[in-house]
Amino acid sequence: MATMIFVNLPVKDLNRSIEFYTKLGYSQNLDFSNEQGACIVISETIFVMLLTEDFYQTFTNKPIANTSQTSAVINCLSANSRDHVDELLNNAFSAGATKPKEMMEMPGMYGGSFYDPDGHHWEVMYMEPYAVAGQEKPAEVAQA
Repeated sequence: MATMIFVNLPVKDLNRSIEFYTKLGYSQNLDFSNEQGACIVISETIFVMLLTEDFYQTFTNKPIANTSQTSAVINCLSANSRDHVDELLNNAFSAGATKPKEMMEMPGMYGGSFYDPDGHHWEVMYMEPYAVAGQEKPAEVAQA
């Protein structure tokens, strides 16, 4: 079985956050959702648990980070193509995300980022297959 990840995020307004993530094209698993939290399905192995701040606080003794002023983590999702990156980012901005940085482009990589309504930092990145494999750009790609 593949390792799964559940990214737990404290949110101020659960319904607003559910609406935001579903506008990105992700679904909600109602079996693991209630008035304190919602399970957003990113893929078969990636889930975002949106937890009300009060409920989130029951899992930690530390204060919740104020993500409008501090950075706690940057979550990065892979995309299938450059167009997929643009589509996800456009959906995020249309749903109310804000833009923390300009687009990123490096050899073999293309991506961008957004802050969700609670200030959580997300990146969306496409990597050419040769870059994923840690190889140099093939000569036939370099000449194209």
